[in-house]
Amino acid sequence: MNKQITAHIMMMRPASFDYNAETAVNNYYQKVLDNLDPGEANERATVEFDTFVKKLRAEGISVYVFQDDAEPHTPDSIFPNNWVSFHADGRIAMYPMYAENRRLERREEIFDILADDFGFEVEELEDFSEFENAGLYLEGTGSMILDRENMLVYAAISERTDMDVLDSFCQRFGYEPVAFKAYQTHNDERLPIYHTNVMMCLGSKFSVICLNCIDDLNERKIVKDTLKETGKKIVEITEAQKEHFAGNMLNVCNDKGEEYCVMSTAAFNSLRPDQIEIIENHAKILHSSLDTIEALGGGSARCMMAEIFLPKKD
Repeated sequence: MNKQITAHIMMMRPASFDYNAETAVNNYYQKVLDNLDPGEANERATVEFDTFVKKLRAEGISVYVFQDDAEPHTPDSIFPNNWVSFHADGRIAMYPMYAENRRLERREEIFDILADDFGFEVEELEDFSEFENAGLYLEGTGSMILDRENMLVYAAISERTDMDVLDSFCQRFGYEPVAFKAYQTHNDERLPIYHTNVMMCLGSKFSVICLNCIDDLNERKIVKDTLKETGKKIVEITEAQKEHFAGNMLNVCNDKGEEYCVMSTAAFNSLRPDQIEIIENHAKILHSSLDTIEALGGGSARCMMAEIFLPKKD
């Protein structure tokens, strides 16, 4: 059986982090910070990034950091989980991206470095990026919450999470889709949530999820029942907590197999004591301040970490 969590994380240190107007059209979490010029934004984001990496490594979690380049301009490169995912059978998947400037983030040379310098086995590349030609998108583990043990993929369908591409992924990788629509209130309208991973986290034994985002009660019941049937303890969060990225968490382990639930400090501060208690029954909470990254980028801790499940060479 595949493992649900890993101790190996790939992260991308930013070179030109800033507000991305191309993604803001359907990422309603992004905010313009008028008091910051681009250089200051990247400087603040880099400090937050470095502090976050230091905390992860201090707990024995292996973090493979790659430095982004200033050119081409990739303001969202700090979120690599949207363009790549790594799998236990040695396959790597690359994904079609909604924003044109995010397509520039894909860097295949990273795969060679993981293999040659760090001893990971890379068997095959599954490239879904050709769907961009048809205007269809699936943004990695932002769009998909993978239950690797039970071979299920939870996905909130949106402009960035297309059902046809999701079906193609499931066929190639052997997953079954659990698809639904999730919404948030923006300017008094119920609009699709851009990425599934802002309203849902799936750990080895628990799931943090904003079920109220799923307006269709039948779809909500299917998701809830599937989580229960697969043995996940449900930690239900409110829509207000979701706005503080309380759904954007990741369950990882360290080199001793000890489990952690990684999140931002804003997400942690939004949680109630009873929710914290349930999570800590399964994993130690690790949080770090990501205020600048969350405001300008509209993503948080989980978006910054691309899990590496590739096997190691003998």
